[in-house]
Amino acid sequence: MPHVLPDWTPSADAVAGARITGFAAYASELTGRDLTTGYHDLWRWSVEDLDGFWSALWDHLGLPPRPAGAPALAGEDMPGAVWFPGTVLNYTREVFRGRPDHEVAVIAVEESGRTREVTWAELRAQVASLAATLTGLGVRPGDRVAGYLPNGVEAVVAFLATASLGAVWAMCGLDYGVSAALARLAQLRPAVLVAAASCVSAGRRVDRGRELGELRAGLPGLAATVLVGDATLPGTLPWAEAAGRTGVPLTPLDVPFDHPLWVLFSSGTTGRPKGIVHGHGGVVLEHLKTTALHFDLRAGDRMFWYTSPSWMMWNYLVGALLAGVAIVCYDGSPAHPAPDRLFDIAARTRVQVLGTSPGYLAACQKAGADLGAHDLEALRCLAVTGSTFPADLHRWAVRGLGSRVPVVTTSGGTDVVTAFAGGVPTVPVWAGELSAPCLGVALAAYDASGAPVEETVGELVVRRPMPSMPLRFWDDPGDARLREAYFETFPGVWRHGDWVTITGRGSVVIHGRSDATLNRRGVRMGSGDIYAPVEELPQVAEALVIGLEEPGGGYWMPLFVTTVPGVELDEALREAIRTAIRTHASPRHVPDDIIAAPGVPHTRTGKKLEVPVKRILRGDDLASVVDPAGIDRPDLLTWYQQIGAHRRATIS
Repeated sequence: MPHVLPDWTPSADAVAGARITGFAAYASELTGRDLTTGYHDLWRWSVEDLDGFWSALWDHLGLPPRPAGAPALAGEDMPGAVWFPGTVLNYTREVFRGRPDHEVAVIAVEESGRTREVTWAELRAQVASLAATLTGLGVRPGDRVAGYLPNGVEAVVAFLATASLGAVWAMCGLDYGVSAALARLAQLRPAVLVAAASCVSAGRRVDRGRELGELRAGLPGLAATVLVGDATLPGTLPWAEAAGRTGVPLTPLDVPFDHPLWVLFSSGTTGRPKGIVHGHGGVVLEHLKTTALHFDLRAGDRMFWYTSPSWMMWNYLVGALLAGVAIVCYDGSPAHPAPDRLFDIAARTRVQVLGTSPGYLAACQKAGADLGAHDLEALRCLAVTGSTFPADLHRWAVRGLGSRVPVVTTSGGTDVVTAFAGGVPTVPVWAGELSAPCLGVALAAYDASGAPVEETVGELVVRRPMPSMPLRFWDDPGDARLREAYFETFPGVWRHGDWVTITGRGSVVIHGRSDATLNRRGVRMGSGDIYAPVEELPQVAEALVIGLEEPGGGYWMPLFVTTVPGVELDEALREAIRTAIRTHASPRHVPDDIIAAPGVPHTRTGKKLEVPVKRILRGDDLASVVDPAGIDRPDLLTWYQQIGAHRRATIS
């Protein structure tokens, strides 16, 4: 990769004061080797000596004592790695360990602007009360408690109370309809449901009472429902009664390192959504690592990540509590009443880290938002994740925020509920790139033969285990679905399903999903390389590119485009799109056809449905391709089905 200047470089003082610098010095003293020479040396040690790294991190972060002489990693098979045998802990105990009663733990912001601050003492009291209530309702270790909730204090309390008992948590946000929520939560047969009957979105209150009734009726074995909010429903226990008792002690149950903590669900675009089970220990360790070392946050700092409770980033946000960091939970539209609402909230709550998505920033850019108009003096990092992040959009954000604030990209997944690669406070940032693999992540790019490659596109793989990899999938005898999902392509190596390039400077470029990869005349291309220049055009709202193998060795690569209101996809705009792709990607990236589309379907977490649409265009039956409940616009699927049928008729 040619030498280019970074878009942000940490100052010498920032490097010296970073928590990761202190950890490097600690590890150097522990190992007798100099690990303070630069991040990449520290990273190499962290993946070459997994036992040494995770043991050192555990002790450095002040986690509970573990058996003397016991290894951090006792078995390295993937799947099936054995972490911290004999060690016990509890996620909730670690959240409250040593916290000052009077300081703020959670800041809940409603769309109306109403803000509620909850101290550590208040949070602990609510968690203790709800935990006692759940115990009284018969919840025991290993039982499941489900949430159907907006992003607020109550969701945090319900999760922490569940975890304190050694019970297993799972949640959907109120943006999910009944069928989508049941497709996930009914698998678990929860004993208790904690739910709300309404939420606010884009200035209006949305009544979910009917949906909640259907959800309760569809959950087999449900013993009780705790109802959040002012509504009353027969057969439910009011939140104020369940979580409002005072003087109740909080007594978290210590559980083994790999005891189930929560079940997160895949997007559910095909078949039944996969329930991904993570353990207490792996999550505690990973989320402490990223919060403290990669985001350089300390107790008393604040983090705000815009997310739905249905997305793993909610779990990631709550994980900041483990480091004593106060979290901001926002329940509402990110663009109401103005496109830059998230920056307004970040300014008012004085957060150090703000997390959002490329899609949100693109909307701000197109709306002409002025990021510099907000008082973001406290902000130390803008973090971006969720999809590929175009370099031009990155630089727009940098211009708006100024050179003081790094704009960093992270990439990970629900599968590991953390990041594979992202920002490091001691490493420069290059637009369009992730600065480095995260500590303890043996990330590489593989070619089709399973050989590592550099400076060329390959499959994102993780060659050695991580403590937050899934314990298992829910209801997956013999781990058959787990192995199929990650370990069939390269046995014993985690294949994530993204195309990446590892650059010569150690940074990472994400090109898009490998299972939707464009492979035109033997040249592999990531969809993100096409979306970046196309979606920068002010006339374009969104685009979807598909590469479709056809009979006789043919290959069709259409680009579906939705335009902004009042703009028609005419030949002039088509030529502008071709020119942008040719200029910013390559002539090979220029699509065969540019087609006006009524919309682009996404998963509920905002990912474009590249693979399902490819299968629909190919002629696969809709019922076998996609679960309509798992996507935002199921009505669009018939339109793409018709396009595919017309194409097949044309070439036959």
